[in-house]
Amino acid sequence: VKIWQANGSRGFLDSRGLNSHEEHDLGPIYGFQWRHFGADYKDMHTDYTGEGVDQLAEVVRQIKADPTDRRIILTAWNPAALSRMALPPCHMMAQFLVDTSTSPHELTCIMFQRSADMGLGVPFNIASYALLTRMMAQVCGIAAGELVHVLGNAHVYSSHIGPLQEQLARVPRPFPILKVNPAVKTIDDFVSGDFELIGYHPHEKIAMQLAV
Repeated sequence: VKIWQANGSRGFLDSRGLNSHEEHDLGPIYGFQWRHFGADYKDMHTDYTGEGVDQLAEVVRQIKADPTDRRIILTAWNPAALSRMALPPCHMMAQFLVDTSTSPHELTCIMFQRSADMGLGVPFNIASYALLTRMMAQVCGIAAGELVHVLGNAHVYSSHIGPLQEQLARVPRPFPILKVNPAVKTIDDFVSGDFELIGYHPHEKIAMQLAV
């Protein structure tokens, strides 16, 4: 995945005042906040094992221990660390809710996205959070329910208007089926080979430039 290359360039980091960051060091962004919230970020090479709050592990624990808890939250928005991030989080918070009235129980993810690039970002975010919900449900021993995607500021960049008009003129094709290796029982054990898309027949790629 190379979606962050432009935001990690030397020029972009310098424009954010991150002159001390090595090129491609994005700072304490999404993954760092999910797994080490509150830890002191040094650089992208440091081993942060055991530092900060592992929110992802805590979410798994909460879903298993108290599925009706209304505080099962995963957040990437850390005001104390925003100035050190290459880009503040766009998809910034998710709440996980378990419907215990069904058998098996179903996991729903409600994700709030403050800034929504409808051409490039939102489709990627839908796919990634839907996959995350499926993964979390599996390791918690329940079924995946819904992904509810809430957009704060939804926008289309002027350079994306033409490509999106072309996309809208296309006839949608059937959704593929996602197959996940059922043997994986812990969130850290997933590898790329554990996922398979069956019946995925996309249209040809439409090029869109990332707005930086």
